[in-house]
Amino acid sequence: MKDRISVSPTVHFGKPCVAGTRVTVQNILELVRESISFEQIVEDYYPDVEVEDVRACVQYAINVIAAEDINVAA
Repeated sequence: MKDRISVSPTVHFGKPCVAGTRVTVQNILELVRESISFEQIVEDYYPDVEVEDVRACVQYAINVIAAEDINVAA
């Protein structure tokens, strides 16, 4: 995944993007949320992105949540 997602302070203010593009992980995840298939995201929205890039965006989100510390007050 590290070769598919990049973070640069000079691209979209440091938001994670599909490597080599200005397509943010957030943009891809918003389309996934709307039940748009990975193939359709590539074909209809972001032809410079591959299906594996879409999968990497989903995995990136999973990794962020997995690393998050949640403190629940009693």
